[in-house]
Amino acid sequence: MNWKGFSRSGRWVRLLLVLAILFVANVIVSFVRLQWDLTEDKRFTISKNTAGIVAATDDNVSIRVLLDGEFPAGFVRLQTSVRDMLDKLRDINPNISYEFEDPSAGTVREKEERRKMLQEEKIIPVSLSYSDGTQVVQKAVYPFAILYYKQRQYVVNLLEDQKPGDDEEVVLNKSISLLEYKFANAFQKIQAPRPKNVLFLQGHGEWDASQTFRLESEIRKYHKVGRVNPDTLMRLDSTIDLILVCGPKTAMPLKDQFKIDQYLMSGGKIIWLVDKFDVSLDSINKHKFYVPPTYETGLDDMLFKYGVRLMPDLVVDLECSAIPQVVGMTGDKPQTRLFPWIYNLSVASDSEHPIAKNIDRVNLSFPGSIDTLKTNSAVKKTILLHSSRYSRTQLAPVRLTFEILKSAPDPAKFNDGYKPLAVLLEGEFESFFKNRITPEFQTILDQIGIRFIEKSRPAKQIVVSDSDFAKNLVNSSTGETEEIGYNKWERRFYKGNKEFILNAVEYMLDENNILTSRSKEVKLRLLDPVRTKQEKTFWQFLNVVLPVILLILFGLVYRFFRKRKYAY
Repeated sequence: MNWKGFSRSGRWVRLLLVLAILFVANVIVSFVRLQWDLTEDKRFTISKNTAGIVAATDDNVSIRVLLDGEFPAGFVRLQTSVRDMLDKLRDINPNISYEFEDPSAGTVREKEERRKMLQEEKIIPVSLSYSDGTQVVQKAVYPFAILYYKQRQYVVNLLEDQKPGDDEEVVLNKSISLLEYKFANAFQKIQAPRPKNVLFLQGHGEWDASQTFRLESEIRKYHKVGRVNPDTLMRLDSTIDLILVCGPKTAMPLKDQFKIDQYLMSGGKIIWLVDKFDVSLDSINKHKFYVPPTYETGLDDMLFKYGVRLMPDLVVDLECSAIPQVVGMTGDKPQTRLFPWIYNLSVASDSEHPIAKNIDRVNLSFPGSIDTLKTNSAVKKTILLHSSRYSRTQLAPVRLTFEILKSAPDPAKFNDGYKPLAVLLEGEFESFFKNRITPEFQTILDQIGIRFIEKSRPAKQIVVSDSDFAKNLVNSSTGETEEIGYNKWERRFYKGNKEFILNAVEYMLDENNILTSRSKEVKLRLLDPVRTKQEKTFWQFLNVVLPVILLILFGLVYRFFRKRKYAY
């Protein structure tokens, strides 16, 4: 019997069997998407809240991604991440379809027509400069995705804003980490039965429309925004989804407090940005010494009832921004220099709450501390922002002067740190007017058909002891406004200001709690450029040459032992 021939035919059978198994496995895998997330930060795992809002979409969703074409490595990473994210969402809901397109493709006329169409939808390109190996290329890039659902559409900005001085890799990494939140937010808004209604209260010295222009513009992108004096309304009803009280300076009458209180009792949501003192750099400039008076807003007792107390103090912190002071003259021109100003805090958030997690520093001006109190009802209190460990408080009356800039602050005196500056209150609140309603007032309520509520449904409030951080600067001569968080003295943006207030608004309006996906952190593990250059040859050899050598050695050793085993 020819055993040698049988052995050879058996090997061929085994080889064909292996190939058949691989072919069948490949066909199965092409229809089934399998993925295991073994990363430390779970960057490839979709949260339950996101999955729920995507799965609830009951009709076809078509997505155009304007991010096709040739890009440098950083944008290719963003492009790949967007594709992976959409694949995950399509696995959750097969009604989702997407396609990538290159807006810069086609003839000059086609590109110009496409640019005008996108501009009508307020889709503006960003200018991208990169080297293709031979020359520097300038390219208009549209990092946007457009969702189409029924008769609605929603534009998703895939790239975070890059301010002067921002590292490009950090911006791209943040953009990638926010993809899940941005698409989940888009699905939630595109399915909403109606836009949310957001009201800015006025009539008590609050910031005017020019000072909240940027904030209102950001909110207006997705919600309806209005301004109202509660004195003109009989009540604040449940059609209002959120109320913002930004910097009240005069006393709020009890009738207005009652309307706000009963709005909260109906499950309302309120953001309070309240200053305790009438103080600014201009007021200090006018006087050699300045003692800031207290704003008598009449809100202290009501907020006390809800679980917080705005303390009669100012927080000073060694982690602060700077202000200019004249240090000399050159001819007839004053020379200025920036000095740390301990009353303008530069707050770094360490909160795990999605409102404040992973945001940049927040620049607060003359904030006071907030004390949390025990309440009769179940109210959860979460500190969103606090001062650094190198801080303390100054109780009123406080005498303010620029004279303190002449000498460096003593760190030993800043040892009373971690003072709460922003607090989230969630739960069932007890009415401020409980046991305070007179029979006469109750009769009036009965006549107009308003039922007094003593205890609220689940409601939310955010209290911040500074209002300046959320307003925009206004050029008095031109009327132009600066972005939220712009510090004119340091000529820099504190992006955390805008991030914090917009996150607070979204959290209040977020019924599906998808803001938690925003707090997902994708760690950026950049290579050391110095070490990379020094060890370039070693790593090239390790990754390119060594595998080839090992493969050749394995082949020679395998051939040697095989020859010895089957030699006759």
